[in-house]
Amino acid sequence: MTAAPPITDPIVTTRQSLAHGALGIALRQIERAHRGLTSWQAVHQQLARVHPLIDGDDASLFLGAPAMAYVLHLAAADSDRYAGARHTLDGIVAAHTRRRLNAAHGRIDQGRFASFAEYDLFRGLTGLGALLLRCQPNGDELKRLLEYLVRLTQPIAGPKGSLPGWWVDHAPATDKAATPGGHANAGLAHGITGPLALLALAKRRGIMVVGHDTAMTRICHWLDRIRQNDHRGTRWPRWISGTGQAPALPSTPSWCYGTPGLARAQQLAAIALGDEDRRSMAERALLYCLNDPTQLDQLTNRGLCHGVGGLLRTVQRVAEDAETPHLFTDRLPALRQRFLAVDPPDEPSFLVGAAGASLAFQSAEPGAEPVTEWDACLLLS
Repeated sequence: MTAAPPITDPIVTTRQSLAHGALGIALRQIERAHRGLTSWQAVHQQLARVHPLIDGDDASLFLGAPAMAYVLHLAAADSDRYAGARHTLDGIVAAHTRRRLNAAHGRIDQGRFASFAEYDLFRGLTGLGALLLRCQPNGDELKRLLEYLVRLTQPIAGPKGSLPGWWVDHAPATDKAATPGGHANAGLAHGITGPLALLALAKRRGIMVVGHDTAMTRICHWLDRIRQNDHRGTRWPRWISGTGQAPALPSTPSWCYGTPGLARAQQLAAIALGDEDRRSMAERALLYCLNDPTQLDQLTNRGLCHGVGGLLRTVQRVAEDAETPHLFTDRLPALRQRFLAVDPPDEPSFLVGAAGASLAFQSAEPGAEPVTEWDACLLLS
């Protein structure tokens, strides 16, 4: 197993993308292999085509060496499968994390704003933290990363006063003109609920650092300040900027930005903090969403990121920890029918395509719990 300097060939980078390429597609093959529905040789042939691995600044949970480490650990489960490659990759990931942390602390020391690429789930340190929590939970790198997340939540000075520490000086990728002067993002994929979920999951596994609870509480209080409630339920804007909040009208109930992802992250935080009021609020927010056809009808694809697949898996995970699980599990049959009613994906990928959609649908079948925790990369568990 080898790593390589930054690679600019889009064919090579796509092939080793967990979101869009062969590595993500392999997650479905691995799940099937654990069930005895396909051979491990087929899995190995798929993975053998993904090399040399990216280990430059662009490497992340969803790309390159860290993405391969995630996939191989899921393939191994409790066996010694790929033991040598996993050991090598664990060392690469640890060194990569240390470099990224040094750069992030240097940025904070200089008083500059963050970027998605520094801290978020897809490209940043939160994603690496999700990987370390699964693969190297006892390592020093995970604790150092959690310490960074605590620091990330501390307010910073802006031109007009104090700003959240995760304030970025760029716009969301989908709307370049939406946030002049930057913004603080609330989503699970790119915003502060990703770090919130990671901090909560780490505490749930007994891993804590100084300021751990304070950081979670600080994030939760910020989410409370931007939360909106009316007869349509509870929801949060995607971001706040210097010009105010993004519209928080009932929107697509997606994993990445919508109520489901934010509700799950806050449910996890509430459990970690022993905050029953917040847990009830988060679960009610998701129930309002599930009872609102206007929101559900905005799901027009089967994908994980912003489709029915992501909602299906999120509802399952919320149900596992809910005060009244059947309120959520009773809705799974209708969600499965909604899944079947929308067009199938036209690509085989994990995040928006057939591989992830299939994993979510099969995991929601009665009595068909997944063998692997393939959704750990989504910070749902």
